[in-house]
Amino acid sequence: MSDAAFPLPAPAHGTPPEADVCLVIEGAYPYVRGGVSSWTQDLIATQSHLTFHLLVIVAPGTPLELRYKLPPNVCGLTHVPAAELPSGDTALPGGDLACAELLAPALRLFDRGASTDLRELVERVSALRGRLGRHILLDSRPAWQLFNDVYVRRCDGASYLNVFWAVRTLLAGLFSMLLCQLPKARSYHGVSTGYAGLLLARAHFETGRPVLLTEHGVYTNERRLEIMAAPWLAVDDARSLGVGGASNKVKSLWIDTFVAYARACYQCCDHIITLFEGNFALQIEDGALADRLTVIPNGIDLPRYASVVTTKRKEAGGDRPSAIALVGRVVPIKDVKTFIRACELLVRRFPDLICYVLGPMDEDQTYAEECVDLVHQLRLRKNVVFTGMVNLLEYFSKVDVLVLTSISEGQPLVILEGGAAGLPSVATDVGACRELICGVPSEEPSFGMGGRVARIGDPGHIAHAVAELLADEEERVRCGEALRRRVQAVYDKVDLHRRYAELYRDLLAPQPGGAGRRRR
Repeated sequence: MSDAAFPLPAPAHGTPPEADVCLVIEGAYPYVRGGVSSWTQDLIATQSHLTFHLLVIVAPGTPLELRYKLPPNVCGLTHVPAAELPSGDTALPGGDLACAELLAPALRLFDRGASTDLRELVERVSALRGRLGRHILLDSRPAWQLFNDVYVRRCDGASYLNVFWAVRTLLAGLFSMLLCQLPKARSYHGVSTGYAGLLLARAHFETGRPVLLTEHGVYTNERRLEIMAAPWLAVDDARSLGVGGASNKVKSLWIDTFVAYARACYQCCDHIITLFEGNFALQIEDGALADRLTVIPNGIDLPRYASVVTTKRKEAGGDRPSAIALVGRVVPIKDVKTFIRACELLVRRFPDLICYVLGPMDEDQTYAEECVDLVHQLRLRKNVVFTGMVNLLEYFSKVDVLVLTSISEGQPLVILEGGAAGLPSVATDVGACRELICGVPSEEPSFGMGGRVARIGDPGHIAHAVAELLADEEERVRCGEALRRRVQAVYDKVDLHRRYAELYRDLLAPQPGGAGRRRR
């Protein structure tokens, strides 16, 4: 396995120091920009009294180019290539019987298992960690029998070849998390379930140290959307082709496996943090205990946006063209194509409208190229501008309305950032978007509407909502002011930093017989 630590400050003997917090991250910071990565950078920087070791799960072969300057309290950085295993020994001392016994908990885990199944698997793997790899875990006769068992129990009637490769890939991902280097730390904090959740559960079982989870969006829900839309998971049997027919069994296997990982992770956590209460129902459905759920919303550096508000007020009544902006990575989950189609409808009414796409285009280059091609097909080259990464403060003063067309979100930072600058938003009804724009039922006093909420994947509905704000300056200003006041009252990140500091203090407080508080 090419699991490796990056060259960061370490003691003279070369052993990384024990961090206060091992932050477990999948597919994001510090190699990918975005809302979760920005949140992670901010969390580390503002908890400067603590040290952090970053344990980052990456796709094999991913260019590991740092996109952030790491704060000085990062004392270690380890990356784990998902689904990449060493060769390992060719057999165990007890032969196939010992191998079958080792793999038995993995089969139960595929059947929507729980933390007890994962605990048993972790214990068996940890006793053999120096010997295990592809030969035993994927290529042995007991592994072949496991494939057959999964097929009979979960996927009978589907393409055997599809099931074989699905199970092999899932096993490789699972065991890559159980075999990799686990940094020593006083506590472990993950920013999602999935593979990061597996590592959190493993850390709890192996170390007994406190475990904390922050979910920005519900990982299992996002994986469901991704898997159901995945072209590489073909329809796997004839029954799924008919009206009311069976669902795709291979896709169900993938989804249920990640639900099992989430359940195991939830059951091991001391605290499960989410950004808004709307996530609670999904988390509880996937196995989270209600008494461990806590809301800590994203926060905004309010003074940073004061100058933008001032500039926009001075420009009121100017003759610049109207402008809207989508802020985000050009990737399918942001549904940039729906934004572009909405722009085509808006340009019919506002011919000089400028439509910015403010965000990196290098994460999914194929999708980015498709978006550019769509702009050309719709003859929008004079209206739609792809900027790449920019300083948002420089663009907020040029924009009238922010637009978010995502098919899945947690609590989008961009709505908070725009709101802090007095910009209204039109957003699809995902994640916390409705709560941010409309307020929660208990909001007292009510600040009013901060924009509009639109249907997912509906360019016409989105365009209509944006047009209402572009055509009515008084309403647009009123919405921007309402959102600004809501952000000031509820989403000041000073409070966010304080609450995380209190959580860490509680988890790391010395207890009799241990370095930190153990799970109740």
